[in-house]
Amino acid sequence: MTASRPVRFPWKLHLVIVAVIVLVPLLPVISVIIASIIAETNGCRLDEAGSYPCVVMGRDLGSLLAVMFVLGWFALATLPLGATGLAIWLVGLLAHLVYHHRRRFRSGLRP
Repeated sequence: MTASRPVRFPWKLHLVIVAVIVLVPLLPVISVIIASIIAETNGCRLDEAGSYPCVVMGRDLGSLLAVMFVLGWFALATLPLGATGLAIWLVGLLAHLVYHHRRRFRSGLRP
């Protein structure tokens, strides 16, 4: 008689999912931080009013920095959606954890 091997809970999958749920809504904020650091380091003006010349290592990055800075407004949508997604994921994780432990208990294996 061979003992059945217990099925392990997929923690790695859940960690990848939570990393995506947390990282994607933060991308607009990260974009603003990077643009601000680059502009401040090079003494460039940066605001929502428009793009200003900003020469970094011989290239004008003013338009790119302006776009990256304005993308921060997407955080008004992505952060609440990310928080909602995280809450839904947490409920799903708890349901999956309860189901997994009940299934192991019914099969006679220790939780």
